[in-house]
Parts: sequence; C-alpha cells; structure tokens
Amino acid sequence: MISLHKICQLITSGALCAALCPVLFLAGCRDPVNAPRDIADYSANSIFSSFSGRSPKTLDPQVSYSSDETIYTYQVYEALYQYHYLKRPYEIVPLIAERVVEPEFRSADGAVLPRTAPAKDIALSVYRIPIKKGVLFAPHPAFARNDRGEYLYHNLPREEASSLGSPLDLPGRGTRELTAEDFVYGIKRLADPRLVSPVLGLMSPYIPGLADLSDRLQKRVKERPGELWLDLRDEPLEGVRALGRHTLEITIRGKYPQFDNWLAMTFFAPMPWEADRFYANGALRENNISLATWPVGTGPFMLTRSRTNREHVLERNPNYRLETYPCEGEPQDEAAGLLAACGKPLPFVDRIVMTLEKEAVPTTAKFLAGYYDSPYITRIDVGTGFLVAAEDSQEKADLYRSRRLQFPKAQEANNQYLGFNWLDPVVGAGDTPQQARRNRLLRQALSIAIDWEEHIAIFERGQAGAANGPVPPSLFGYREDGPTGFNPVVYMRDAKGTAVRRPIEQARALLAQAGYPGGVDAATGKPLVLHLDWQSASPGSKAFLEWLTRQFEKLGIQLEVRATDYNRFADKMARGVAQIYLWGWLADYPDAENFLMLLYGGNRKAGSVSGGENASNYANPRYDRLFEEMKYLPDGPQKQKLIDEMVRIAQEDAPWSFGYFATSAAAVHHWVGNVKPTLVVNNKLKYMSIDAGERSASIRSWNQPVLWPLGVLLVLAAGFVAAVARHVRRTQNASAREFDGGRKA
Repeated sequence: MISLHKICQLITSGALCAALCPVLFLAGCRDPVNAPRDIADYSANSIFSSFSGRSPKTLDPQVSYSSDETIYTYQVYEALYQYHYLKRPYEIVPLIAERVVEPEFRSADGAVLPRTAPAKDIALSVYRIPIKKGVLFAPHPAFARNDRGEYLYHNLPREEASSLGSPLDLPGRGTRELTAEDFVYGIKRLADPRLVSPVLGLMSPYIPGLADLSDRLQKRVKERPGELWLDLRDEPLEGVRALGRHTLEITIRGKYPQFDNWLAMTFFAPMPWEADRFYANGALRENNISLATWPVGTGPFMLTRSRTNREHVLERNPNYRLETYPCEGEPQDEAAGLLAACGKPLPFVDRIVMTLEKEAVPTTAKFLAGYYDSPYITRIDVGTGFLVAAEDSQEKADLYRSRRLQFPKAQEANNQYLGFNWLDPVVGAGDTPQQARRNRLLRQALSIAIDWEEHIAIFERGQAGAANGPVPPSLFGYREDGPTGFNPVVYMRDAKGTAVRRPIEQARALLAQAGYPGGVDAATGKPLVLHLDWQSASPGSKAFLEWLTRQFEKLGIQLEVRATDYNRFADKMARGVAQIYLWGWLADYPDAENFLMLLYGGNRKAGSVSGGENASNYANPRYDRLFEEMKYLPDGPQKQKLIDEMVRIAQEDAPWSFGYFATSAAAVHHWVGNVKPTLVVNNKLKYMSIDAGERSASIRSWNQPVLWPLGVLLVLAAGFVAAVARHVRRTQNASAREFDGGRKA
C-alpha cells in the first residue's frame, strides 16, 4: 500500500512540474507563440500577404480581367510588351518581344504608305514583332513526354484524373521553347465561345477574321457539343500569323496607336496548345483543374499551391530567362532607393504566399506584427487608411514610426468629377447662342463655387490633388506648366504666382450674368433649383451630400438630391435624363486618349448604340475634330499641342466640375524593397525584394512571449505546493501524536 506521505509527495511534485515546465520552456525560447505559420518560414526569401473575398474566379489569360486576379495572371503569363516599372509618364517597353515595333501602314489596295500618311488613308496596320529566343515555359505535366516522344498525360484515364487535387500531383514535368505560334493560338482563343472573352467584341472590329473565327467556332460547338478540346492550330485567322518560329505578325484595321497597350495585357499572352489539350479532360474539370485554376506560362513565377478560399502560393519559375531590374526612372527614384538594384536579375523573391483573410482587423494585426509584408501587396490604397489613422491617433503614429512602416504614394490614372448633362435645358448645351452662353456661365460659376480643395481636406484627408482638366498626372499629355496644371476659369494667380481658387464674388458675378442673380431666375422670379442624381449608399454619403449642398448654397442655388439604386441611376444615365451626377474613371490603359474620350461627342452615353462613356453627353465640334486627330498620334510634341487645346476647350465649356485625382498609398514594412505604387504595372512583384533576416529579427522583437502571467501562475502554484506541504506535515504530526498517545496508554 502507498503511504499518505508518498501520495502527498507525488501531488506536490506533479503540481510543481506542471507550473514550472511551461515557464522553463518559454524562458529558453524567444520564438513568438502567436505566429500564424512556422516561424522559420519568415527567414525564407518569400513575400507574405493576404487576399479578401473569394479566390480568383479565373486565371485563364484570355478571360481574366478582374483586378484581384492580376496578382496571379501577370506573374505567371507574359505579354509581348510591358510598362516600364519606374518611368512616368508610363512607357511601353518590350517583355517577350525583342523590341517595341512601329507598324507598317497599308492602303486599301495593299500599297505600303509612309509613316506620315493621314489616318484616313490607312486601311491596315501591320505589326511584325520579333520574339525573344530561348524563352521556356515553366515546367508542367502538359509538356511531359516518354522516350518515344509521346505526351504522357494528354489522355489521362478517368480514374487517374479523378484522383488528382492538382496537375502538379503528376510525377512527370516538361517544358519547351516559346514560339510565335503560341501567341497565334492564344489570340485565337479570344474567339472560343466557351470562354466568353471580355475583349472579343472590342478586338473583332480591329483584327481581320476574328469575328469570322468566332462564328465558325460557335457553329462547331453546336454541332459537336461533347467535344472537350477545340484544336485551334489549323483554324485560320486572317489578321494573325507566325512568320517562322520567332516572328509574330498581327494586322489590324486602320490606325490605332493605343494597340500597343493591348499588347501589354494578358489577353495577348501566349498559350501552348499542349496546355489547352492537357486540360481538355472531363475528370480534371470535375476536380476544378483547368486553365482557370492552374495557369501555364513563361513568367517569373508559377502557381504551385492553390487551396480555394484558403491560400495560393507562387514560386520562382526555374526556367525563367535572364531579365534585369531597370536602371532609369523618375528624378526622385534614386533618392528613394529605387535604383539601387539596377541591373540585378529578376525576380528577387523565391515565393509569394497569399492567404485568405475575411476580416480587416486580423489582417491589420498580423501586418503590424510583421507576419504580412503588406496587408494587400497589390493594392495601392490600403496605406491611405494607415495615414488617416496616424493623423487621428498619436499612439498609432508613434507605433507606425517605431516599426518603420512605409507608405509610398502615387497619384494614379483615375479621376472623380461632377458632371453636367449636355442634354439638359438648364445646365446643358442650350438650343440658342444666348441659351448656350447663359448655361456656360452657370457651369463656370458652379465650378468656382464647388471647393474641391476643401473636399479633399475633409473627405480625402489631404490624399488627393484638385483637377484642372480630364487628364491626370502620370500620363503623357499632363504637364504642370500647361492647361492640365492650371484652369484659368476656376483659378487665378496671386502676387507670388501661386494658383488660388477665384473668390466666390466672381462666381456670383458670373451667375448674375447668366440671369440668376442671387440664385433667382430673373425672368421668372423663382429660385433656381438643380438636381443631383445620386446612387451611393456608403456611410459617408450624408456628410458629403450636405457639404455639396452648401457649395451650391454659396450662390443661393438649391440642390435637390434624387437618391436611387444603381440600376435606376444607370437607366437614367443611359437615357440622358439625369441633370447633375458624380462619376469617376479608372484608366483601361495609360493614355490621355482614355480620358479625353470621356468628352468626345461620338462616345456619348445617351442615344448611342454603343453606349459610350461620355456620361455628360458633351459635344463640341472643335473638340471632336481635335480628338479624332489626336487619337491617331504617337506621344510627342504634336499630340501634346492637341491635348493642350482640347483641355482649354473643356475648361471654357465646363461640362464637368473637374473634381480631383486621388492620391493612393501602399503599406509595406521597411524590409520590403523596390516598392513603387502603381495600378498600371501589373507584373510588379518580380521587382520587389525582401530582407528576410530583418523581417525575422523584427518579428521576434515585436512578438516576444509574455512570461509574467506564467510567473504569477508559478507563484500561485508554489503557494499551493507550500499549503499542501504544510497540510501533509500537520497530518503526519497528528498521526504521530495519536500513535504515541495510544502506545503510552
């Protein structure tokens, strides 16, 4: 039998060990205990970030057009061209192409025309693009062959295909050299009716034969509905062909200088027929294994892990060719350290890990702890929230400063403006010269009264710049010393030459000239009431609308807000019955044409079959003629001259109160290098670098285990042990006395 003394010894020693073990363990370990992954991972040359919402819908390059998909598609696939990472205005440079080519112009009878030929004489533009030699696809089972040269996995049995969770579960891998035929095949896929490419309608008028190919493939799909693979190799496409292995020829109708921008998009990325054939397997598709989920490209990274709505991992493509970091940029780039990596091979990191985060609070917490290099590595607006928080809280400002967080800024190709409907009898074009003048004076008066600088200070927290016209900074055509930098209708120069908003008295004088002295229609004696159609339901709407109403009240004008849902708002805009509206635009591509077309009469939204993006339905014959000439010009002095003149016309007519260009800020830790925020350069992750040693040390410093609670536990445990020991001693002493007393008796 075990004695009471022995039992008490076991209890007290066990309690002491239980209390001491965690303390002794953590005392000898400085690793954080709150890390979301193995702490050793943070010593690796990897980027860690997050994504919100759901996993990307499709990674098929001929289909993908969503911003949350570009982090994958533009790292895996490569187009012919790309944008220079550092230069602004943005500059097209070669990527897989050997060089950026000038098209050959041809007349309707096929004759070659000089480069100075008028656009109306140019029937065709022919691009002959040399492709870099030695470019290899990332290793993939689609290319794997046996000793006889037969593809190993192009006819996977259902049982084997059904067992796969990823194509990379297959043991075989292969690769081959990229050829011009891969570009031809990829462009043909734009016409595949099963893919529903968003640019088929845009490109069909330009690329000869693309619409015909689409019709043939639709017919083929209807005739053979069970056919999984449309082999496009032998399908003719008049406007696209390979001239040998390394020369691609693309012919487009007319003259279209902006076509270079399309050649920088993944819609024109190469697609190996082997990949298309490999994924044409019913069992693979049932397992969600297709080009929509497992891309095959030549880019610096390859997708190696994909857990839907959980985590996606890109790893360095071992077959990637030599590409180096740029050595030129903007004047301020050298001071910002953005040229220090000049000439070094890309990419700089070995792995990119994207983890799903459903809530903003834990995302921010993990970022501040160092576990994310950026909350969202591809977004350039997330840093703005941190900057606002630092303004509101000294504690947060001190924390961000102590952790050396970086918030690099950029004023990107986007705008927000207040538009006036040109079809409206009060704020529009007017039916007579007298009415046109009256309405123009009213719009000019409102443009002065609406103080966008105040709006920027209040609602944008200073993170924006007031616009002087439709063309934003970072694009060719914008210059501070021209009309894009100064709107004389709204601003004037003070004694020091600084641009200042014209005083409200001048706006009131213009309003009186328009026939509305003090905001009252002189002809009828009735107050002037204008209407704003509004479709936003964001939390800040009420405050903004109150602010905007006050801007109109400065002139004695009543602003009536007509709130509605988006569908109703869109219908009113399409019919041209909204009077005043708030709108914004984000560039499809970085060309001034993409913004100036928002005021081109032929692009009006109301009454247009195409439903253009000229939401104000603005039309000025002089502006339209200049636009039609400008859109065919390459960047240069002649184009700049036309842009300047168009901006002056728009300033005088004031179809918009030009609003502002938002300034965005990214958020990254100090160990992340070569960060230049941009919405245009989508393949930017290959330029970014990581100091993994600094990250690992910072994580350990910021997340040291907190031991004092365990110390308290140890004290309590020691007290418990002492109490038990005292109880044991008292019990033993009592037993001894009882035993001695019995013996004496």
